[in-house]
Amino acid sequence: MKDIRYIFAIKEAMEEEMERDENVFLVGEDVGLAEGSFGASRGLYDKFGPDRVIDTPISELGFTSMAAGAASCGLRPIVEIMFMDFVTCCMDSIVNQIAKMRYMFGNQYSVPIVVRMPEGGGLNAGPQHSQCLEAWFAHVPGLKVVMASTPYDVKGLLKSSIRDDNPVIFIENKTLHAMKGSIPEEDFTIPLGKADIKREGSDVTIVTASRMVHESLKAADALAEEGISLEVIDLMTIQPWDRETVFNSIGKTHRLVTAHEAVKQFGFGAEISAAVTEEILDELDAPIMRVGAPFVPASYSLEKFYVPGADDVKNAVRKTMERSF
Repeated sequence: MKDIRYIFAIKEAMEEEMERDENVFLVGEDVGLAEGSFGASRGLYDKFGPDRVIDTPISELGFTSMAAGAASCGLRPIVEIMFMDFVTCCMDSIVNQIAKMRYMFGNQYSVPIVVRMPEGGGLNAGPQHSQCLEAWFAHVPGLKVVMASTPYDVKGLLKSSIRDDNPVIFIENKTLHAMKGSIPEEDFTIPLGKADIKREGSDVTIVTASRMVHESLKAADALAEEGISLEVIDLMTIQPWDRETVFNSIGKTHRLVTAHEAVKQFGFGAEISAAVTEEILDELDAPIMRVGAPFVPASYSLEKFYVPGADDVKNAVRKTMERSF
């Protein structure tokens, strides 16, 4: 095992897959000579050259559409969107082309594209550089959506995403980039669509992903002192999400809290809550509680009040513990 920062685990995953498969290439703004806005492609331009680490003009629609064509011809592009907010400029190529091509052409070819994008607050970057928009893509048939919370997870999931023959939206929370963690020296992957129980518990199930996994674990430590035992489930892949792991946990705890950094309304927590209500309502002993940001644009000066954290998780857990059907 070795210790590595989250951002360099991303770099290692891309480098190893580019070494393994000559069809893998990286494209985006400043991914080459500048080595990526957050350093994720450090050294890759020197190692693989301009034909496989491609700097582009500021045209997300242009280079994402180019990647769609490349994938349909047998290549495996990794597209970096500098900030998730900028994906609004290429929604046509992702939603109307990449997500639908395999369906529209009768499965005659695959569309192996990974679109990487950092999301979220924590850097006081303002409302146009801090949004969490994963629910948009989880709502689009044909796309897989991945959100990794640790260096180990981000490397294993990214390698699996690059090898997948379907388009994957790969979301990184910016505040996790500097996080250190241990990963194996040898090659490894983590399957898409499988959740991970980051902490076992008996009283309340928390279903979460990305940065909010760590906030939920902080809340679990604090609530343990109050005699409340939390089971923290890291979805890792929110589309498709691991119903079996979530439902089995609720069958044990009989209470559910969902937590994500995105605004609470219409987030992936709402989808999970609806599915639980429809399919295993009898397992619940109390109303489901949801944690998310307020329904306003991401704040600059008041960001610490806007972004949900451990205190919000604790309050939601206490509410569901206080209530019953």
